[in-house]
Amino acid sequence: MENAAKPTVYRKADEELPSSKNRPPAWTDALRKHRLITFAVTGLLIAAVFTLAVWQITVGSYISTDDAFIDDRAVPISSQVNAAIVDVPVTDNELVAAGSVLVRLDNRDFKEQANRAQAQIDQYKANIAHADAELGALDARVDQANKEAAQSQAALTFAEQEDQRYQRLVKTGAVTVEQAQQYASNLLQARAAFAAAQANAVAMKKQLPVLQAQRRQADAELQQGEVSLKQADINLSRTVIEAPAAGRVARLTAGPGEYATVGQPLLMFIPRQVWVTANFKETALHYLHPGAPVDVQIDAYPGRTFKGHVDTVQPGSGTAFSLLPPENATGNYVKIVQRVPVKIVFNRPPDVLLGPGMSVVPKVRVR
Repeated sequence: MENAAKPTVYRKADEELPSSKNRPPAWTDALRKHRLITFAVTGLLIAAVFTLAVWQITVGSYISTDDAFIDDRAVPISSQVNAAIVDVPVTDNELVAAGSVLVRLDNRDFKEQANRAQAQIDQYKANIAHADAELGALDARVDQANKEAAQSQAALTFAEQEDQRYQRLVKTGAVTVEQAQQYASNLLQARAAFAAAQANAVAMKKQLPVLQAQRRQADAELQQGEVSLKQADINLSRTVIEAPAAGRVARLTAGPGEYATVGQPLLMFIPRQVWVTANFKETALHYLHPGAPVDVQIDAYPGRTFKGHVDTVQPGSGTAFSLLPPENATGNYVKIVQRVPVKIVFNRPPDVLLGPGMSVVPKVRVR
């Protein structure tokens, strides 16, 4: 049986042996043999693409800088008048509302100045009333003088007529010479009375400009007194120093009993309105534009993110506005990437305590 001949297999004429053209490529065989490696490499590629996409969405769409800090317009509160400090109703780091009293100064001298200015105004008003009364009386006297002059003129006219008539009669012998002389004398008296009345009327009229000038002087004195009273009231109001806005008290140096002079700093006032000043490299400015959203992370409050937006970009680098700006036209020049301050404001006032100089990290979304 073992030596039995194997049956001969005959193929049809149209059947052919498999050729290399119909065989699958060799690399597919290799992939089938190394499936684990293939799956690992494929997974790594997918993970790399996914990581790149996530980076583009999360990190690549932002620009940030750690050269940033909380900024505000802290102002020194000083006295505008010379006076002793009588009360300081605030303490260090206290949060105060707008209009709250910070310092009270001794106001007795300023009250006296205001009262004195008011008394002068009352006197000036009395002078004006007196000048008005004088003008009214002068108008009456001028009217009376004009009437007396008119009466004297009428008497003069009658005396002239009488004198002319008696001069004719004395020539005809109808009256005596004595009578004619009497009427001539009456004419002279009438002329003198008329001249006196006219002079009196002129004198009365000449007094009018004098009284009017006195009236204008009284008006000027009243205006000057009102200015003095206003200045006294202003100085009196300056004895109570109030908070210009809502904020906090810092570096309080004023104390009761101390004498405050004009311009002497009494405390530092930190307004509650703060923003972020971020110094970005100048190569990143083309990504920054007003209104760009910003995520602000404050070192003092880790784990919290505050929303804001770009407000403005300073027209120039920080070094250009320094006390001693660089002069590139002298000496050797080395190009250095400059930083430009960018103002970032919060969309809503933060509900945490923020002060100038606190470190922050702003992330500006650029895509």
